[in-house]
Amino acid sequence: LSDIEATCRAKADALGISVAFEQSNSEGALVDLIHGAKGVHDGIILNAGAYTHTSIALMEAISSVELPVVELHLSNIHAREAFRHVSYISKVALGQICGFGPAGYPLALEAICEALNA
Repeated sequence: LSDIEATCRAKADALGISVAFEQSNSEGALVDLIHGAKGVHDGIILNAGAYTHTSIALMEAISSVELPVVELHLSNIHAREAFRHVSYISKVALGQICGFGPAGYPLALEAICEALNA
């Protein structure tokens, strides 16, 4: 169990929700996971890494599932190279959390819960 997963499970327990974890380095697999979330999960927290800045496919998948999505990055992408300032994910996400390292994940869980309870 990674530290991030353990932190998320503890935060989920405190919020009274469940969480599932998936990881892939394949853009197509991520698109499949997003599509597979509809009707199964209530929201998505997505750290798309470099696909954030290049993947129209991920953007369209997020648009199609009608779930709240929080875009998450461990580093502050706006303080990095200029190409990282463009996010296809943020165009369709509920919001973006970046720059807080692993502490961003519990914040994202809270944001999803707030959106669902609104």
